[in-house]
Amino acid sequence: MSALVMCTGGGIGDVLLATPVMRALRARYGEVVALTTPAHREVLAHDPDLADVWTTSASFADDIARTAARRFEAAVVTWASLRSAALPFMARIPARVGQARRLYSHFFTRRVVVRSEIGDRTTHWTQILLDFARALECDVSDARPVFCVDDEARASLSRTLETMGVAPPYVVLHPTRGISAVRERWPINTLGALARELGRAAGTTVVVSGSAGDRVIGERVAALGGAVSLAGRTSLREFAALAAGARAVVAMDSGPMHVAAAVGAPTLGLFALRSDEPSRWAPLGPRTAVLRGTYDCPPSHRKETCPNFACVEALDPLRVVTALEALLAREPERVSGSSTIPAARSVPPPA
Repeated sequence: MSALVMCTGGGIGDVLLATPVMRALRARYGEVVALTTPAHREVLAHDPDLADVWTTSASFADDIARTAARRFEAAVVTWASLRSAALPFMARIPARVGQARRLYSHFFTRRVVVRSEIGDRTTHWTQILLDFARALECDVSDARPVFCVDDEARASLSRTLETMGVAPPYVVLHPTRGISAVRERWPINTLGALARELGRAAGTTVVVSGSAGDRVIGERVAALGGAVSLAGRTSLREFAALAAGARAVVAMDSGPMHVAAAVGAPTLGLFALRSDEPSRWAPLGPRTAVLRGTYDCPPSHRKETCPNFACVEALDPLRVVTALEALLAREPERVSGSSTIPAARSVPPPA
């Protein structure tokens, strides 16, 4: 038997947090194929639970033909759209699981009400996604997101680190989020001060990470903080290798934060914005914590429209360092499949 898991929307974190669904379906059906976008193939490329990773094409007809030829017994659509809902229907897959309460929900044979849409503001997103696997009576006891670091990425990163003069141990700071429209308003000075304080406290090199679009921010943060910037110099797989070799990773709520936790790095997630939901998006891993911002954002300020990101600017570098030291002093924890995952302890604000 075989099953198809479709993750064709959202960001890096959305795809990564769906890997427990893939593992659950593999145990039930034996073989699982994932369908994602070309931009997110790296997230799943080396996942041992997957028989293959497909990417969407420009031709919907080609996607239907390829899917129908595989004769899957079941399909799970974790991020539904009209196209993604119609695909398993058109490919005549017998069991089709997707979101309820959509205009296209009639394409699914089993419809799942997404908990976050009916008032649930605390359940972690991984557990919400596992509801799709539960609809197929799968065992969902293993809720660990997985990102597998391949040898090629490790070797490539090693060469980059040698070129940049970086040797372990090092601490990674990921100071950005996937909000490209606000890069010009991002509070560089605070993040530079954070990089400097992390380096002082850890007594080691701080490596600033980021995408190609974050290169300018990364270089400025590194210059202010006496750090080394690899922003724009690593692929996602190489970032995973960077995180796996780090003493710790401090990251804004972002896809790379989830990657760092998934490879087992001690990960401190910074949730500064009022609209952030750490209970839903906390990093899942053996040693993780979240630090909530204390700035009282105006209700109208959301991440896409915030004029100044005063909440990020208000982050206290010393408070971040204290939280990281507490995290590193903890013993690793097992990530279970229960609804109360020991995923990330919340650090309380100062008295």
